[in-house]
Amino acid sequence: MDIVAILGIAGSVSLLAGWRLYLSVFATGLAMHFGALPVPEHLAALELLANPWVMGIAASGALAEFFADKVMWLDSVWDAVHTLVRPVGGALLALAIVDPADPATQAIAFLLGGGATLAAHAGKAGARAVVNTSPEPVSNIALSTAEDVATGVLLWAAYEYPYAAAGIAAVLLALAVALLLMARRLVKRFFTSKPPPVPS
Repeated sequence: MDIVAILGIAGSVSLLAGWRLYLSVFATGLAMHFGALPVPEHLAALELLANPWVMGIAASGALAEFFADKVMWLDSVWDAVHTLVRPVGGALLALAIVDPADPATQAIAFLLGGGATLAAHAGKAGARAVVNTSPEPVSNIALSTAEDVATGVLLWAAYEYPYAAAGIAAVLLALAVALLLMARRLVKRFFTSKPPPVPS
């Protein structure tokens, strides 16, 4: 596997960790534990994720996030609390994916992984804050469920098709940027809109 595929996997996993860190860790560990995800020698560091303790904590976090993310405004509080946790987790996941014998590549993966996770997290948090302004809870639950499904499917695709992982990462990054721009535009419109005139 060449450097493009490795960095593509690292980028995809980091970006998905910005949406669902615990699910990304748990799903990867579960696939490794049952042998569904064959791990090349250079990805051996990821076997730590198959540790029962790590999987148990990740499963608990994923379950808590699953429910917290479906409740209006609680999802934004959850996102705020995880503003530091997700980027650090994404950076460490990216670090585990690259070759430990190459410190320069590890440093790049750690920095870019953390940045990619932060970008995905910011896009998700911004979009969810905008959705929370809607008075009905259906759109919130639908968006959260779509994120759950997309995270699982794209995580599987990144590991199963490593040479397509760079493309997956590029699409995820473009989506994160689009969500950030959309949230920025809506927030700006909200603060610059003039209140209706008071009748005299």
